[in-house]
Amino acid sequence: MIRHELHGQTGLLTVSVSGPLEAEDFADLSTQVDHFLETHETLRGLMIVSEDMPDWTDFAALLSHFRFVRDHHERIARVALVSDSGVVAAFEKIAEHFVDAELEHFPMDEKEEARHWLLATD
Repeated sequence: MIRHELHGQTGLLTVSVSGPLEAEDFADLSTQVDHFLETHETLRGLMIVSEDMPDWTDFAALLSHFRFVRDHHERIARVALVSDSGVVAAFEKIAEHFVDAELEHFPMDEKEEARHWLLATD
């Protein structure tokens, strides 16, 4: 399950993951992100908060996840992975090969630091 909140003024998307991911999660997420991107060049940042490495309810959910990444990764400047899971931390290294965004991992107790990093301008 995905809960998400898009802060229109900052361009920051926060995604909280709990339990298996469903295809509908990505349909809802895509609708909101696509609407925002109609009037904005990019999302300034994406914060993904997850206690554990998520799994998918079925193959359709996995494909929906891959489609979301494929269709949006070039329009997201930075991604903060917020988790204490070692698997999620390792995922950062793998994801760097597939997305254009700058990636950074933060422990769960550093959500505010992750937010500041996402909103910082270099």
